[in-house]
Amino acid sequence: MVNTDTSAIWQRLSQAAEATRQTQLRDMFAADRQRFSRLSVRWNDWLVDYSKQRVSADTMALLEELWQAADVAGWISRMRSGAPINHSEGRAALHIALRHPAGKPPILCQGRDVMPAVLGELAKMRDFGAQVHGRHWRGASGEPITDIVNIGIGGSDLGPRMATQALAAFHHPGLKVHYVANLDGADLATVLAHLQPRSTLFIIASKTFTTQETMQNAASARHWLVQALGEAAVARHFVAVSTNLAEVARFGIDPANTFGFWDWVGGRYSLWSAIGLPLALAVGFDNFQKMLAGAHAMDEHFFSAPPAENLPGLLALLEIWNSNFLGAETRALLPYSQSLGLLPRYLQQLEMESNGKQVDRHGAALDCSTAPVLWGEAGTNGQHAFYQLIHQGGRLLPCEFIAFKQPDFALPGHHEKLLANCFAQGEALMRGKTLDETTAELSAAGMPADQVALLAPYRSFPGNQPSTTLLLPRLDPFNLGALLALYEHKVFVESVIWDINPFDQWGVEYGKQLAGRLLPVIRGEAGGDLLDSSTAGLVAACRERD
Repeated sequence: MVNTDTSAIWQRLSQAAEATRQTQLRDMFAADRQRFSRLSVRWNDWLVDYSKQRVSADTMALLEELWQAADVAGWISRMRSGAPINHSEGRAALHIALRHPAGKPPILCQGRDVMPAVLGELAKMRDFGAQVHGRHWRGASGEPITDIVNIGIGGSDLGPRMATQALAAFHHPGLKVHYVANLDGADLATVLAHLQPRSTLFIIASKTFTTQETMQNAASARHWLVQALGEAAVARHFVAVSTNLAEVARFGIDPANTFGFWDWVGGRYSLWSAIGLPLALAVGFDNFQKMLAGAHAMDEHFFSAPPAENLPGLLALLEIWNSNFLGAETRALLPYSQSLGLLPRYLQQLEMESNGKQVDRHGAALDCSTAPVLWGEAGTNGQHAFYQLIHQGGRLLPCEFIAFKQPDFALPGHHEKLLANCFAQGEALMRGKTLDETTAELSAAGMPADQVALLAPYRSFPGNQPSTTLLLPRLDPFNLGALLALYEHKVFVESVIWDINPFDQWGVEYGKQLAGRLLPVIRGEAGGDLLDSSTAGLVAACRERD
């Protein structure tokens, strides 16, 4: 995107934002009875209602011009062609290939069709799942597998962990899937405390098989197993998702039981690959394929729909409007689904690790903010935690609600109340309640005038908080796949407009380097002469405790 100081479209949007600050959402609805129909989009059985955003038809037209000026269509074409759009690492970004169906046109990377390799790994996952589910894969003592423990971190944990919880209604009976990520020993220890070595299978997910957190947890899990069953049991109780076959073999895992993926798959985009193996085991490979099909359907929509109807594009443009022009610094993600309780955590990595950058593709400093801070919680729990701040805290806090027409777990009397709360929150955030309305309401209830005057200010709400509601038919594998692909493409559109690379994460790498330097100091194996005084003081304090 061009410099914001000289970009004509950026300046016109800034002017539109100034005019918008003087308007109220409730007045926009009062002035246009067709606002909902004008500012909502349907796709398949989905409804995306953005009529409660502080936009007009003119604003949306300007945002579409921004899409055109940034050449989003051109960047989509580059991504699909396998061009090295991850320019800082010289790689393509072809996660779309991971859910590309067999029999479709090839997807090329450096002139080579990647689909035979992708389909080969999927077939390997399917066959392995059939062995586990059919009780043919047995541990060293001959017992079938009852528990799967996935050991990974970041993209090797968040995606499959979130999706496994999201699809709890589809879990395979008789098999439990657990996740361990944190280097804190409490994470692994509390999982192992309830498992039996004879019937436990570990998946070690690390592309390089050198990730510090993952390999420490893997080593501890290996020790736990070997203590109970002996060294020879490792090959029957560990499989790997990695590209480093030498290290996998050195660990004791049969390379034949290693599932691969490719350098054109970033960690936070890898759920669709063999990184999704624990999910495929949890829900069965047929359901895993349905999730891939949902993601592919969203891919096709994103590639072909015009900006005004393009769901990922619309969400991206609305976020840019809220953050770059209205000044919002955060976005609240509010799924009214307990099963999607981990979605905010998953999207924190996808969005903030991808777009949390201040240097453009040419190495120059940006003159605008990028990814807002993403946070949230499943409804209705969040209503009893942080919604007070959204309603009366005085900050601009755009919200994104996700709801489903049908429940994934149908208990009488629950789902209607859940939907009522979701829609009520969106209405309350939009409408608010004026001091006059509150005064009239309290007076009509018979409250004495002096009490009305005292309490009315506390019970008034400014409203005018923007929100979008995604209403989906049900939480199933297809719709989950489409939902996650929606957010992947949203992130991509934003990165194009901000002119940044969403596929690297050098800030994460820097922290790893510093941790590697500090480890021998903390162990007492090296001096801390080069440390700053704060870090040196913290290390010294740890030694005092010992």
